[in-house]
Amino acid sequence: MASPIPMQCVASLRKSGINLRTAALGLHKRHYSSKKESSTEYLSQSVVPSMHYQKSLPRLPIPKLDDTVRRYLASQRPLLDDDQFKTTEKIAQDFQNGVGKQLHEDLVAQDKSNKHTSYISGPWFDMYLSARDSVVLNSNPFMSFNPDPKTEYNDQLVRATNMVCSAVRFMKTLRAGLLEPEVFHLNPAKSDTDGFKRFIRWVPSSLSWYGAYMVNAYPLDLSPFFRLFNSTRIPKRRVDELFTDDKARHLLVMRKGNMYVFDIVDRDGNFVTPAEIQSHLKYILSDPTPAALFPLGVLTSENRDVWAGLRDKLIAAGNAEDFQIVDSALFCLSLDDEGMRDGIHLSHNMTHGDGCNRWFDKSFTFILTQDGQAAINFEHSWGDGLALLTFQNEIFEETSERPLVHPGSAAAAAVDSASAVRRLQFNLDSELENGIKKAKENFDSLVSTLTIDAMEFKKGGKALLKKSKLSPDAVAQLALQMGFLRQYGQTVATYESCSTAAFRHGRTETIRPATIHTQRCARAFVLQPGRHRVEQLQAMLSECSKYHGQLTKEAAMGQGFDRHLFALRYLANSKSEPLHSLYTDPAYAAINHNILSTSTLTSPAVNLGGFAPVVPDGFGVGYGVHDDWIRYTGSSYPTRNVHEFLQCVHKSLEDIFTVLEGKTLG
Repeated sequence: MASPIPMQCVASLRKSGINLRTAALGLHKRHYSSKKESSTEYLSQSVVPSMHYQKSLPRLPIPKLDDTVRRYLASQRPLLDDDQFKTTEKIAQDFQNGVGKQLHEDLVAQDKSNKHTSYISGPWFDMYLSARDSVVLNSNPFMSFNPDPKTEYNDQLVRATNMVCSAVRFMKTLRAGLLEPEVFHLNPAKSDTDGFKRFIRWVPSSLSWYGAYMVNAYPLDLSPFFRLFNSTRIPKRRVDELFTDDKARHLLVMRKGNMYVFDIVDRDGNFVTPAEIQSHLKYILSDPTPAALFPLGVLTSENRDVWAGLRDKLIAAGNAEDFQIVDSALFCLSLDDEGMRDGIHLSHNMTHGDGCNRWFDKSFTFILTQDGQAAINFEHSWGDGLALLTFQNEIFEETSERPLVHPGSAAAAAVDSASAVRRLQFNLDSELENGIKKAKENFDSLVSTLTIDAMEFKKGGKALLKKSKLSPDAVAQLALQMGFLRQYGQTVATYESCSTAAFRHGRTETIRPATIHTQRCARAFVLQPGRHRVEQLQAMLSECSKYHGQLTKEAAMGQGFDRHLFALRYLANSKSEPLHSLYTDPAYAAINHNILSTSTLTSPAVNLGGFAPVVPDGFGVGYGVHDDWIRYTGSSYPTRNVHEFLQCVHKSLEDIFTVLEGKTLG
C-alpha cells in the first residue's frame, strides 16, 4: 500500500539520519515550546510527548517486484558491457517471473502478520550482529563536534564535564517523554507552533501522525533512541546480542586504557551535580596510574568470534561483575592524553585511536582529546544515526550556549572522588594476557593500512549550484564519478545511504549514484573535452541532477531495490531454499561490492565525519556541500590512492563550475 507521504518532502526527509557508515545528515534546528534554562534535570519540557507519534507512523512499504527488478537493471546498466547486461537482464526477468514472485508473496504475507515493525528491521539487525569482522573500520563511524565557539570552553575537563552533564539531561528528558519529537515541517508556520502542539498532544497516539500530516508535518521514527543509553553489543559466537539495562546509573570512563566508573545519577534518579562530575573527572585525569599493560578495550576491536571466546574465558576467570558494570554503563567517555595536529590526525584518532582507550561495543563513546577536540564513535547495529545526530546537535547547543561548568569553576570541595570513583581491575591469566597482546597486534596491523586524506574546493558551493537549479548532492556525487573515471577509467558500484525514518522501524535505503546519466556526463567531461558545447554540458548536468533527485525521492519513500532484494534473499536463506541465479550472478556481487561508499554530512554541530572503505579496494568518502565551498574526506587501503583520487575530484569540480559559468573547458 502506498504511503500518503508526499514526494516533495522526501528529499529533505533523507537528511534525517546516517547511513550504513555515516551519512545523509542535516536535521533542522529544534523548536522547543518550553526550554527551562535554569533546570538542571531536563533539556526541555516538550508539550508533545516524545513518542506521541510512534504508534501511528506509516509502515515501510515493500516495493512491487517488477519495480525492484526495473530499478536493479537500471543501476546495473552503467556497470556492465552489452553482453554482460543481456545475461543479467535475462536472469533478473527469470527471477521476477519465477522464484522471486513466490518469495515476494511470502515476504508480503510475513509483513502483514508483523505490523508492529518493518520488513527490513529484523534482517538488518541480523546482518549487523552476524558480521564476524571487527567493528573497527568495518562498522563503527565517528562524527566530531565543532569546537566550542568560546575557546576557553574547549579545555578537556570543562568540555568533558559539560558534555557528560548534557548527555544525562538528554537521557532524563527522553525517558520522561519530554524530548521534542523529531518532525519534518513542510509548513512550519502552521505545524511548528505552540498552538498546534497544544492541539496535537490531545489527539490519540493512534491517530496523531494523521493530524500532523494534515498540516504537512512528518514525524520520524524514534524507536532506536532507547538503545542510545545503557546499551552494549555483546560478542557471541555466530551472532552477537544487544544488551540494555536502563536501571544502571553509572558512567564508564577510559584513560590510558584503564577503566573507571562512578554514578552520574543518584538512587532517586536525580542528576549528580555538575561540580561532583567535574571533581570525579579531574580525579581521573590526575590519576598517576600508568597506562594499562593489558588494556581490555582492545578486545572489542577483535574478530567477533575470537572476542566472544575471550570474553567467556574472562567471565570464567571471575570477571562477570565487572563486565556487567561495563555493559550497563550509561555510555563511555574516553579521555585521551594526546592533542590533535590536524583534521587527518583527528579523523584517525576518532575512527580508531590506539585501540586501547576505547570500548567499541558501547552504543556510543564520547572521545575528548587533551586539547578539547570532541567526537562520538558509535556502534552501528542498533540504529542509523537519527538518534546520534539529534543527540549530538542537542549536546553541542547545550554545551556551547548553556554550559553548566565554566573555566575556573571549582570542583565540589566536599566530594570524596577517591571513594566515589572506582577503577576496574580484571583477573587475567597468561592465556588472556596473550589474547590481549594478539588483539593489539591485529589492531595495529589493521589500522596501519588505512590512509585518510581531505580536500576542500573553495571556488563554489551550494549557493551557486542552487542558482543554477542543480542539486548540490547530485553535483557532489557526480564529481566522485568523474574523479574515479579520471583516475581509473571506470564506472564502479557506488553506495549512498538514505534514511527511511519517515516510516515505523525504517532503517535505510540505498541511492545508487552511478547511472547512465552520470556515466555519459563524466565521459563527456573527462574523456571527450572540447567535443561538446557548453550548453550541451550544462544540459547533461541538469539531466544528472534531475535523475539523482528522482532516485533520492524513491529511496526515501522505501522505493529502492537494495533492501527488497536483500530481504528476499534473507527469506530464502531462512527457509533453506537454494538461491536463485540472480544472487549468484557476478553482476549482483559486483554491484554490492561498493568501491565508492559515500555519505554527506552537514550539521551546525558536526565538524568532520569519517569511516573506512567497505571493501579492500574501495574508498570511504564523507562530504559536505556548504554555501561557498565543498569538503571531502576520503579513506583508502593500499590498493587505492585516496590523495590522488581527491585531486581528481577537485579537478572535476573545477570543470563543472567552469561550465556553469558558461566557459569552455581548457
